[in-house]
Amino acid sequence: MTHGRLIAVVGPSGVGKDSVIDGLCRVRPALHRVRRVITRDADAGGEDFDARSQDDFEEMVAQGLFCLDWAAHGLRYGIRSNVLTRLARGEDCIVNLSRAVLAEAAHLAPDFVVLALTASPKVLQERLAGRARETEAEIAARLARDAACVPADLNVMSVSNDGPLDDTVMRVLAGIYPARG
Repeated sequence: MTHGRLIAVVGPSGVGKDSVIDGLCRVRPALHRVRRVITRDADAGGEDFDARSQDDFEEMVAQGLFCLDWAAHGLRYGIRSNVLTRLARGEDCIVNLSRAVLAEAAHLAPDFVVLALTASPKVLQERLAGRARETEAEIAARLARDAACVPADLNVMSVSNDGPLDDTVMRVLAGIYPARG
């Protein structure tokens, strides 16, 4: 039986994870973008997500509705268990994940790929400043944080997203879906 591939996208804030995911899904419509559940205000902007209160989120955890959940930056994040059904049907699924849960996520699908996006500190600073969600001091602190490591035993594809988005998307597609000759 063919199992779908779970593609986890990781990288620092401002690296363009959601933009790359959007671009990949535009070029490859069969790729399913996993929508995260987050304890963030629905009007916060950024990615398309399901907003839940902390209490609602905890109830969802108690009901076993997530195959993966974690806390980061004062928020809770969850991936609904229905992604397992899509993977079992052979669908490839892509999700923005925290590096802290990669080892756990690797157990969800036999074919697990980590797309580690990178960008120069200058590019990250410019992108974060352009969001206008944080002060200069908060941006500097975010950039100074050590990035969590990706576990060494995972299938990792590292791609720089310093240049044009379309170039990044094409490089990622070539790596994930190489031409068969």
